Amino acid sequence: MRVLIGGGSGFVGRELTCLLKNKGHEVTIISRQPGLGKITWGELESGGLPPCEAAVNLSGENLMNPLRWWNEGYRKDLFSSRVDTTTILSQAIAGSPSPPHAWVLVTGVACYKPSLTAQYTEDSEWTPFDLLSRLVKEWEWAGRLPENIAQNTRQVVIRPVLGRDGGAMKQMMTPFWLGLGGTLGSGRQPFPWIHVSDLAGIIAHALVPSPDTPSSAVPQVFNGVAPALNTNYEFTKELGRVLRRPTVFPVPGFVIDALMGSERAIVLTQGQKVEPKRTLESGFQYQYPDLSSALKEIVGR
Repeated sequence: MRVLIGGGSGFVGRELTCLLKNKGHEVTIISRQPGLGKITWGELESGGLPPCEAAVNLSGENLMNPLRWWNEGYRKDLFSSRVDTTTILSQAIAGSPSPPHAWVLVTGVACYKPSLTAQYTEDSEWTPFDLLSRLVKEWEWAGRLPENIAQNTRQVVIRPVLGRDGGAMKQMMTPFWLGLGGTLGSGRQPFPWIHVSDLAGIIAHALVPSPDTPSSAVPQVFNGVAPALNTNYEFTKELGRVLRRPTVFPVPGFVIDALMGSERAIVLTQGQKVEPKRTLESGFQYQYPDLSSALKEIVGR
């Protein structure tokens, strides 16, 4: 299978590319820079979709980039890097004389409103309530294919945790290694997570056509999170245990808000109980379904 990946040079993209190649698939990456096995976004716009059986978009400015201050320019980049690239790719698919059989867009669980009690599955209804949920709304809308194209191209949306993939989890370990780790905010907030190998696995799993799934103009949604429901306190204590480091330095919510901007800090200080109900029902098998196995593997990398 020939797979086209937008954002394939990022953390998740590299993991997915390696997985697909190991399975014998051919991968072409859409990138800002030309190179072997790559096409640029400009070439995609002007020349149309190259021959492929599946397309994936992972593109997007890093939400947790520590080198960027939270301001209007950064917010615009978060939107344009996701919505614009998704629009380019979905239009290329719609305009192709031979569109792929699968189109997978990776967005985020920020569409679900933070709550200490509510539990969300892929069937949960939602409406935008803040900046990041509006981003997800525009992002997923940009990926919708015309109904006539959707009859032959299966649309899939995968929602992981924005800014908290395996790469972000590894970044969080530095203060813990130094013995300065602790809970974020109250620590009671739900803290959905996923190991990058499992996120790449869910994407690869979604590329395979299922005879049980009828064609639809509405994308099929999979929550790209681990099946374990954990709080930030549980995450913190387990990470400290795996690293054999103390976790006695909590970071107050107002400090995180001041350092990151409240619209971005919400990813760390608030959370949602998100279940991968349809992901599990589809037959996907997690390599790292619990915190202990996931953190041990990440620490050992």
